[in-house]
Amino acid sequence: MVSDNDLQEQDILFARHSIYSKNRDVEYYELLFRNADNAFCPSIDDQSATFEVIANNYANVIQNGVEKIVPCFIKVTDDLLLSDKLPELPKGRFVLEILGRSHITPELIIKLKELGKNGIRLALADYDPRERRFDVLLNIVHILKLDIRRLGMDNIPALIAKLRPFHLELLADKVESKEQYLECVKMGFSLYQGFFLSEPATVKGKKIHANKMVLLQLLAEIDRLGSDARSMEEIALNDPALTFKILKVVNSAAFSTPKKILSLSHAISLLGMAQIKRWIIIFMTAGDDKVPADLLANMLVRGRMCELLSEMSGEEDPISFFMVGLLSQLDALLNIEMNELLEQMPLTHDITQAILAHEGKMGEILSDVKYYQLGDFDAVQGGLGNAIYQVAYRHSIKWADQVMKAI
Repeated sequence: MVSDNDLQEQDILFARHSIYSKNRDVEYYELLFRNADNAFCPSIDDQSATFEVIANNYANVIQNGVEKIVPCFIKVTDDLLLSDKLPELPKGRFVLEILGRSHITPELIIKLKELGKNGIRLALADYDPRERRFDVLLNIVHILKLDIRRLGMDNIPALIAKLRPFHLELLADKVESKEQYLECVKMGFSLYQGFFLSEPATVKGKKIHANKMVLLQLLAEIDRLGSDARSMEEIALNDPALTFKILKVVNSAAFSTPKKILSLSHAISLLGMAQIKRWIIIFMTAGDDKVPADLLANMLVRGRMCELLSEMSGEEDPISFFMVGLLSQLDALLNIEMNELLEQMPLTHDITQAILAHEGKMGEILSDVKYYQLGDFDAVQGGLGNAIYQVAYRHSIKWADQVMKAI
């Protein structure tokens, strides 16, 4: 739950976008942010919002249950670079992203060379090969972002050949499909950014795997009048791996209890029916070793943020909002068309329509959360205020990290 102290944060909105390696591991996060004036906040080096705080909040990634810190891309303006407001940055923790609209002055070039000599990695965004003003930067920056949508896929191989003498790390930006990703791999890009992980390669007629049928049975049972921990236990015991997961969750950081667990029904009782419903949904998404960790983490963030915003809006059934948020990307996870997928799941009409058409209050909050995750802050329609959205997002990331460790 969001506390009053959390709402004292500065009125700054943050979202993070993943940047992947060829193996689809998260190599960096790009931080998208703005203040009340829709700009980079020059007071970012104040005690209340230092770069270090940003890194602690947003640079964690969980892979194979292990937490690690990845560097963060941060967009910087010319004014910030040339002012004395840029704090001393810890080496290896940040990449300063120079904007395409920058004015390439002798002063800026001197400053960038100085930063590079001091071990700060630099990236250039919005690169246009027709603009000769960028040429001098190709010998200074370390990473070059190429917008494949704007440049055109057919033009990129020749451009890469021209860039090869500069020994730059090339980042393919706006990669929106798996097909584009595979083509960029062949071209020799080192880094990839876009929403291709969320694009399902839909296979019509595909069914949910057998071990997930037990979870579907549990979802149906939990909504049955008269269901209890023992009736849930009878179903869960049909899947030994699920039994282990439930017991593991009860003893994890995501749900702490000082009591000794006597049985599976005891563990279910400790979690409570609302909590066990949440974890059943999580297990639905996390049951496959081939699941991309970053996609699962983003799904968890979306579900939890929908839940928190529903609580702050005074809604009576926050767990349904959690379901809507988490399941809204299940098609990408399972490679099953969403319409067909929802036909196989015992969900209410309201939940189904919220996912498919963003209908009702659940659909409205889901839409806001999706826009927030994209960093499209202006498209967020809810009236809770920037502080609520920012704190809910940050809490959701922390919670998702705990869940990723537990599962």
